[in-house]
Formats: sequence, structure tokens, C-alpha cells
Amino acid sequence: MTKKVLLITGDAVEALEVYYPYFRLLEAGYDAVLASPQKKVLNTVIHDFVGWDTYTERQGYLLESHVAFKDVDPTEYDGLMIPGGRAPEYIRLDECVQDIVQHFLDNDKPVGAICHAVLILAALKDQSYFQGKTMTAYTACKPDVESLGATYGEKTLHVDGQLVSGHAWPDLPGFMREFIHLLEKE
Repeated sequence: MTKKVLLITGDAVEALEVYYPYFRLLEAGYDAVLASPQKKVLNTVIHDFVGWDTYTERQGYLLESHVAFKDVDPTEYDGLMIPGGRAPEYIRLDECVQDIVQHFLDNDKPVGAICHAVLILAALKDQSYFQGKTMTAYTACKPDVESLGATYGEKTLHVDGQLVSGHAWPDLPGFMREFIHLLEKE
């Protein structure tokens, strides 16, 4: 049976952080499913560093989601991918998202969190999963990692148990290699 991976996101997801994992999972033979607040065409964004102290943002590609959060049954999935960008800022408030993420953590299934994805983890009601863990995220999210009770890893890629975390889109090759490695162990 083909393994299924759920990608949760919304408008303003960083284009590379959703497209690269989505296509890489399909390439590897997994059933990759994109979930968002409503089943719709999402607007992605492109973040880059061009002489500013922080990243710039431009409109990216359009991406059609497959299912609304409220219609997701997390028991049907073997792994969870959380892309960054600005989407985590607002989808973290959705109670369905919190329930979905908590299912993967409670059942020790692989979770990939890159860049600003930690904002979703920091919004969970039960953060005990992260106590004593080491993880990484975009540098500006270091306080969010530490608020979980986790240690912020300075390296741009980190694996701790079933959690793969990465700084940002330049880390995607290693990030996806480690995430797929966890899926294959299941």
C-alpha cells in the first residue's frame, strides 16, 4: 500500500517549501495530499534576500489544495509536512490544524517542520512533546523554538526522533532526504 503524507498550509506559503516537498514525495512514490483552510487555489509567495536586513516577499505560483482541514482524517496518513512562509501565522489558529498536528505527535509519526512552521507547533495546547528536544527553524523563530522547551539547534537541519526541522528553503535537499528516511523506516 502506498504511504500517504499530509502537507498542511494556506495562502502565503513559501513556494519552494511547499512545491519541493510535494513533488519530491510524488517522485518517491508517496501519495502527497495538500490541505488548507478550505479546498481552493492557494497563493504562494517567494522569499529571498536581496540586500535587506530581512527577507523580501513576492507573489509566487498558484497551487490547488486537495482537502479542507475540517475534512482531514489524520489516521489515514503516515507523515506530516509543515511548510513555512506566512501561512503558519494564521493556520495555527485553526483548531483542526492543532488536532491534526497533535495526532502525528501523539502517534510518533514523522513530522517535517521547516522555517516558520514552528509557529504552528508553538500554538499547540500540549507542547510536552518538545521538552528536551533539539530542533531548528528560521533564525527569527528561535524564541518560538525555545518557548516549546526545546533547544534551538544552530545547524540548518536537525533530526530528533520523528521530527525533522530545517531553517529555510536552501535546506530542502537534506530536509527531504531525512524526512523520507523516516517514512521508509515506518
